[in-house]
Amino acid sequence: MNRALGYHLLLEFHGCPPETLEKVEYVEKAMKEAARVSRANVVDTFFHQFNPHGVSGVIVIQESHLSIHTWPEHGYAALDLFTCSEDVDVEKATEYLRSAFRPSSVSVVELRRGIV
Repeated sequence: MNRALGYHLLLEFHGCPPETLEKVEYVEKAMKEAARVSRANVVDTFFHQFNPHGVSGVIVIQESHLSIHTWPEHGYAALDLFTCSEDVDVEKATEYLRSAFRPSSVSVVELRRGIV
């Protein structure tokens, strides 16, 4: 089988308590902690609070990125965990994010990126 340059995990969190998705401070803290527990090397972060609802944010890591977009009014969050390093543990990041946002259901799509 061919080698992939990157691994991209697409997560859809449904049924999250709205209070976990509505404040930029909470979302940013959760995403930064997910990066930390996954052993990612953070380069920069940007998070934005929308009015009246939602947060979008990205954490640029040396190994690619983590991102989130929330719709608290629907209890929904879309997350991307993309890494080009086997040293980043996306499973640990996913476990932490599940505990932080407490979805009632999760959809996961795994992609191998840049097949060479």
